[in-house]
Amino acid sequence: MILPENLLNLIRQGEGLTVEFKKSSTDITKDVYDTVCSFSNREGGHIFFGVKDNGTIPGVDKDYVEQMKKNFVTTINNESKIYPPLYLTPEEYEVDGRIVLYVYVPIGKTVYRNAGRIFDRSNESDIDITDNADMVFNLYARKQSTYFVNKVYPSIPISGLRHDLMDRARRMTRVNNDHHPWVDMTDEEMLRSCGLILEDPETNKEGITLAAILLFGTDNRIMSVLPQHKTDAIFRVFNVDRYDDRDVVITNLIESYDRLMEFGKKHLNDVFTLDGIQRVSARDKILREIISNLLMHRDFSSGYVPKLVIERDKITTENANLAHGHGNLNLKTFRPFAKNPPIAKVFREIGLADELGSGMRNSYKFTKMYSGGEPSFTEADVFTTVIPLSEAATATVGPTTQDTTQDTTQDTTQSTAQVVLSERDKMLVNLLMKHPNYSQTKIAEELDWDVNTVKYYMNKLKKNSVIMRHGTSQSGYWEVLYKG
Repeated sequence: MILPENLLNLIRQGEGLTVEFKKSSTDITKDVYDTVCSFSNREGGHIFFGVKDNGTIPGVDKDYVEQMKKNFVTTINNESKIYPPLYLTPEEYEVDGRIVLYVYVPIGKTVYRNAGRIFDRSNESDIDITDNADMVFNLYARKQSTYFVNKVYPSIPISGLRHDLMDRARRMTRVNNDHHPWVDMTDEEMLRSCGLILEDPETNKEGITLAAILLFGTDNRIMSVLPQHKTDAIFRVFNVDRYDDRDVVITNLIESYDRLMEFGKKHLNDVFTLDGIQRVSARDKILREIISNLLMHRDFSSGYVPKLVIERDKITTENANLAHGHGNLNLKTFRPFAKNPPIAKVFREIGLADELGSGMRNSYKFTKMYSGGEPSFTEADVFTTVIPLSEAATATVGPTTQDTTQDTTQDTTQSTAQVVLSERDKMLVNLLMKHPNYSQTKIAEELDWDVNTVKYYMNKLKKNSVIMRHGTSQSGYWEVLYKG
């Protein structure tokens, strides 16, 4: 196929910001991938193989064309080379009997790396900016012209969200402000005040955003718009090859916070700590910071499963991330950047987070108190937080198995006297009081929960002697022992 006139004109104009020549005749040189990376990070561009820097065309050796095409495609699909991987194919053209391979590189929606390095384009040069914090910051700022969580869903009405969750959010604002403006707002007014109702730029129609659905949507609604949404909580201390306990959390962000906090408190001891002369729960303070960060600042467009992992000597959180730098963060030089502003705003208003950047400072402070160590924060495509633990944090405490099995005939009122039921606990208890014969599948349908969510709360309530199962799974029924 003859090289089109428009591409021939690009060769005549010479190399520049969006045009690169490679005289490669028998193989693909390594610096080609620097150019692919820089074009993706800047304005896109055109790469011509078989063309010298001065624009003359010696061409590609025809015996090596297919191998060069194969090598190029294999490399740009290799995550250890180009990340995220690209899907580009060289096109073969002919100019005066000589072969030219041509590749068009589109503008990337995120920042691309070649072998872990970030390249940007300047005139006709590929510049490695990985170690230049300001240039990396500016590159990410260019990519962040909009936010994934601002995607608008005009067809989903406000009534499709959970009114009870929005009511709960109003109540939570009173912790810090008895006269918070949300208290007197309607659901729609509250959503608008948080930027959770926007206009779709493509249709010019208003609608609730993905952020609104993640915060206040039903489980089924969230899965319908973001099927990859979940958080994996793992406790791995004794069975280090697999795990000792696990909770897969598939629900809205507010109740995800509750579930993850419960999981952390269940498996971490509340070591005695003092802040000055006042006792504080350093464990709860740490969990608050790392869990809110895990939920607020993740890249929701990614299929990477966020994790909270508790091991004998550390807590680790991981989440997909639109990075604004690369490497370990330093508390003194760290510059915070809002990843999902509308979600962060709601978390701050309801008291689950503080001002931007405070989470890192608080994590340092309370980790020192809790374990004597220092946390680490690593900025990359996966953001990683590591909180070191002392032996006391995960040591087995309390009565032995023998002690807990003694006097099993004691009054259940005593064993549940200290149980505090959450909103979801109460919803489940109330449903079982009306329909004790319901299966877990039927309960999930009635409450519009995921079945895994139902199983989690059923196990929790059984463990705390709030409910009891009588009979078999097919013909039995549930008894509510404690109504809260």
